[in-house]
Amino acid sequence: MKKNVAVSVNNVGMRFNLSQERVDNLKEYVIKFLKRDLKYNEFWALKDINFEIKKGERLGVLGLNGSGKSTLLKVVSGVLKPSDGQVETRGVIAPLLELGAGFSREYTGRENIYLYGAVLGYSKEFLDEKIDEIVDFSGLGEFIEVPIKNYSSGMKSRLGFSIATVVEPDILILDEVLSVGDKTFRRKSERKIMSMFDKGVTVLFVSHSLEQVQRLCDKAIILDSGRLVAKGPVDKVARIYKNMTE
Repeated sequence: MKKNVAVSVNNVGMRFNLSQERVDNLKEYVIKFLKRDLKYNEFWALKDINFEIKKGERLGVLGLNGSGKSTLLKVVSGVLKPSDGQVETRGVIAPLLELGAGFSREYTGRENIYLYGAVLGYSKEFLDEKIDEIVDFSGLGEFIEVPIKNYSSGMKSRLGFSIATVVEPDILILDEVLSVGDKTFRRKSERKIMSMFDKGVTVLFVSHSLEQVQRLCDKAIILDSGRLVAKGPVDKVARIYKNMTE
C-alpha cells in the first residue's frame, strides 16, 4: 500500500448464505446440517469493490437502502471479514457504527463508559482520565448514575457517541451517527467531527443526507445492489446520485 494511502479496498466481496427453509430449533438444525439437507441462497452484499482513500481525504458513501453501505463500513473497520479480496488500513481506526451496541442494560451510564470503552479497546487508565470529558459532552448530567435500561434511544446514542469520539483516530468511520440525539446534540456532534477533520483525520462516511455528504466530504462513491457504480469528486458523484434517485 502506498505511503499516502490510509484505506485500500481491493476486489472486496461479501457473501452471505441465506437459508431457504425454516429450522425451528438447534437439534433440527444439527440434524439437517449433518445430513446436508440445509439449502441456501447465496447473496452477495458486496461484489468487486475497489477504491482508495488517501490520508486526510473524506469519502462519502451514497446508495439506497440495501445497497451495501453499512456492510462496506463493517468490512473496512474489521467487524466483518470479506469473502473475497482484501482491505488494508494504516493507523488507528475509530468506527462509529452502532452506537451503544455494547451497552449492558443493567449497568449505569458511568459503568457502561468503562464497559463500552473496553469494547472499543480503551484502557481503564485512559477512561479514568477522560471520564469527566465524556460525561460532560454527553450532557446526561445526573442520569449518568442511572441504569441504561431507563435511557431513551437518544440518550444511549449520545453516550455512545461521546465515548467513541474521545480518542484522536487516524481513520474515522461514520455510519449515520450525525443524526443521533436532538437538534442541539446533532449540531454539537457535527462540530466535534469537524474538529477531527481539522486535525487531518481520514474519513469514511455514510449518510442518507446528500447535502451532508456534500458539505463534509471531498470525494464520494455510489453503491448500487452491492456494486460500486461511481466514484470521484463529491460534487460530480452527487449529480450522478441525484439523477439515479429522481
